[in-house]
Amino acid sequence: MAEEVKLRGVWNSPFSCRVIWVLKLKGIPYDYTEEDLQNKSPGILKYNPVHKKIPKYPLLPTDPYERAMARFWVKYFDEKTIAIWMVFRTTGEEQEKFKKETLEMLRPLKSTRALWERRNFSEETRLE
Repeated sequence: MAEEVKLRGVWNSPFSCRVIWVLKLKGIPYDYTEEDLQNKSPGILKYNPVHKKIPKYPLLPTDPYERAMARFWVKYFDEKTIAIWMVFRTTGEEQEKFKKETLEMLRPLKSTRALWERRNFSEETRLE
């Protein structure tokens, strides 16, 4: 049986959130440890990806079209989700502006059937 994934992250990091979303979508059990990036623990230094210590799991589909679609949505969220974070970091008119941007960013998802079917862009990675 495979060993449980150990995830070290920061609660407000979009990169940590992306990994958590993928693990949940894939149904992969994981153990989450909150890190303080100002005082890096020995564990985070030991498993730094610069040293190639992190195992590689296939997260993207093998079909070229489906792989491109998955990459498109990852890039989309990378570029657009800053508005979500800014809703919580601003007040007043500025906050209202980011709320509108967030709602606008979510609009295309209504017509993205693959996401609402709880699948990860590929039959080979269906979550059911």
